[in-house]
Amino acid sequence: MASTVENGENHENIENIENVENTENKIEIDENNNEDNALQLVTADSQPSKRRRKKSVVWEHFTVENVSAGCTRALCKQCKQSFAYSNGSKFAGTSHLKRHIAQGTCLRRREGRNSGQVTPYTPENGVSGSASMASRKRRRGSLFTPSVPFDQDVSRQEFAKMIIMNDYPLHMVEHPTFVSFIRTLQPQFNMANFDSVQGDCVALYLREKQSLVKLLEGLPGKISLTVDMYTSNQSLGYVFLTGHFIDKNWKLHRRILNVVLVPTPDSGDALSHAIGVCLGDWGLENKLFSITLEKFMSSDTDTASLRGYLSIKNPLILKGQLLIEHCYAHVLSSLATDALHSMQELISKVRESVKYVKTSMIHDEKFLELKEQLQVPTSKNLVLDDKTQWSTTYLMLVAALELREVFSCLDTADPDYKIAPSADDWKQIETLCIYLRLFYNAANMLTGTSYPTSNLYFHEVWKVHLELSHASNSEDPSISNLTKPLKEKIDKYWNTCFYVLAFTVAMDPRFKMKLVEFSFNKIYGEDSASHLRIVDDGIHELFSEYEMQPSVPLTANDENDGGETVKTEEGVPSGGPHLSCEDDLLDFDVFISEMSSSQQTKSELDQYLEESLLPRAVDFDILSWWKINQLKYPILSRMARDILSIPVSAAPPESVFFTGIKELDQYRSSLRPETVESLICAKDWLQYAAPAETAVASNALVMKMEI
Repeated sequence: MASTVENGENHENIENIENVENTENKIEIDENNNEDNALQLVTADSQPSKRRRKKSVVWEHFTVENVSAGCTRALCKQCKQSFAYSNGSKFAGTSHLKRHIAQGTCLRRREGRNSGQVTPYTPENGVSGSASMASRKRRRGSLFTPSVPFDQDVSRQEFAKMIIMNDYPLHMVEHPTFVSFIRTLQPQFNMANFDSVQGDCVALYLREKQSLVKLLEGLPGKISLTVDMYTSNQSLGYVFLTGHFIDKNWKLHRRILNVVLVPTPDSGDALSHAIGVCLGDWGLENKLFSITLEKFMSSDTDTASLRGYLSIKNPLILKGQLLIEHCYAHVLSSLATDALHSMQELISKVRESVKYVKTSMIHDEKFLELKEQLQVPTSKNLVLDDKTQWSTTYLMLVAALELREVFSCLDTADPDYKIAPSADDWKQIETLCIYLRLFYNAANMLTGTSYPTSNLYFHEVWKVHLELSHASNSEDPSISNLTKPLKEKIDKYWNTCFYVLAFTVAMDPRFKMKLVEFSFNKIYGEDSASHLRIVDDGIHELFSEYEMQPSVPLTANDENDGGETVKTEEGVPSGGPHLSCEDDLLDFDVFISEMSSSQQTKSELDQYLEESLLPRAVDFDILSWWKINQLKYPILSRMARDILSIPVSAAPPESVFFTGIKELDQYRSSLRPETVESLICAKDWLQYAAPAETAVASNALVMKMEI
């Protein structure tokens, strides 16, 4: 009987050991490699009958101590803190032990790591045993990653960057659910409040501003500004001032420089005040070249005042004549919205037809089935438009126009559809789309990731002007009635801007003044000569002003390459042979010197304009061409650098097609003006920064500011 009981007990012990071994293997396979959790089976009455070797890397840093019968705890060798390990047949595993030594929870290890006395724990340097043991660990793979020291300052800086780049509200740091989420990710992160995160964002803005200040200080040329106005629901104005310039490497830049609060946006000095703030803030008093703004932002009196202000800041730059009163993107949007408004009833009928199809799955299936039956050769899909983006209305009309045959038959296939446009309606929509396409293609050049140089605008504006001029004289009443009001509007823009636009295309070696002459002949006919003379006189006057300005010293790469002979004050070539007074050919040398001087009377501008045009290559890089030829044209290249950076449009790429009211959202307008400027400018600057510049070093510190 006793033997039977003893055998039963042994059998029970063996089963317990096997269960523990199975549990260990399962834990090891799943995630933590805890095969050492069942080193021994501790019971109240007997010692374990089987021992296993510890394999986990944590045992390099912990020891196992018996606390009581059947209960053991893991003791940290560094800080002597104990952790649960086993209690009878239950094991706590080693995951919490790994976290203790890997995430910096152990204060003694963190102090030692900072002093260089303790090697940071990683799975690689924590493995004990033979080389085959380490090899086995690598083969199994470890879900435990090497430790990365937690840095509160770096985390705060990255947090501020996330808020800025994604337009998150600053108050999100106080949302309970967000705070809870962050604590589960990193309990050591001290969650910032509204004031501190506001300070972090302003600090990041100031750091990026210093980099931009250095860039502007090294500019070899001038800077042009675009001025845009946003309003708020508190009747406040926010003036956005954006700088456009070409750096010493002939790269075109566009940066938002300031967002200035103006309490009375309708006042006559609001714009001058905002521009003055920008120039003083960045030290650009003597570097301003041109200004582009919206005409609706000011009256004629205000524009005259602003022109005078510009001439004061640039007393030599054509007396303030480089003031562009109309944003090109806004002009195109105005033309498009006027055209759409003239046919709003027809457009509403098309919109309702599209809505009928797209808001019902049954209707959509019938429409597609009918399209297949009719074999309509188009890949376009119906889309509803956004009334604040005129481009979406145009694209909706284009898609519907190509599917008009389906709409015409839909009323027979679907008796509930009763709003089909007539054949005459579709004809008028087709006429409308012809001119909307003209504006759409012209505006598309403003939506690219890289901002276009100003030489590209002349031909686009001239083409729109010419097409509307021809259309307004059409014998078809539907065409002339549509385009006459549009022609009047483009005339006003052309008359105020052709002067500057002609300057920009003259700096393009593929066109020069030849394209200006050709275009003027098309537009003005017999009066083209007088308009051409205005441009020619203006560009020569501007060049004369650049000649009077002190030249920029050549860099090491820009030194004279020996292609030109350097003259002395007397006109005799330096380094030439010395002629004695008895030389009977001395008069001949003087004659040659005088002839050479007469041949040099042509300016760089005249030499440039008289040279042959370059072939019209589509991928021509005008900035690279001027970079290569700046030694040949040292004065003219300085003028070209400033002219090619003139912004014809003030709208950012994402707002080119926008037709709504420009308003700062309610949340941002509730913030302090300094914070609004910091958030908007920093986001703009960070998106242009190179990855290496935006990467935060592990020991970077965030400047703390009191807000």
